[in-house]
Amino acid sequence: MNPQEYLESVKNLLLNNPLITQYQIIREYEGLEKSYIRARLTLTDSSFLEFAEYIEADARNFKITDYSFQWLDKDGNQVRRWDNTPHFPKLKNFPHHIHVSKEKVVSGKPINIFDVLNEIARIIEK
Repeated sequence: MNPQEYLESVKNLLLNNPLITQYQIIREYEGLEKSYIRARLTLTDSSFLEFAEYIEADARNFKITDYSFQWLDKDGNQVRRWDNTPHFPKLKNFPHHIHVSKEKVVSGKPINIFDVLNEIARIIEK
């Protein structure tokens, strides 16, 4: 799969995921070597997910080189944020981390929009 094909799969997810009630693509660039998407989603519990992914081709496939996913409740308060901005170098799996609250940041792992929506679905369904 190349970056362009990955971006198409993301847009298909936005159209068909039952957790998403509305979405707006704010910006996108689609190419064989590099792609980018930034979007805002409204979820079934009236919360929002704002996300951005930069996708680049590597030797045989693609990789997400930069990402951020910010989940906000219906009032705009942060529920959780996943990103790989390199500002917590002492955390395991640096630069991947999760803001679980305004005061607490924990180590994360590489993640994409598919994984984030699955995690949010598990949390909402509890």
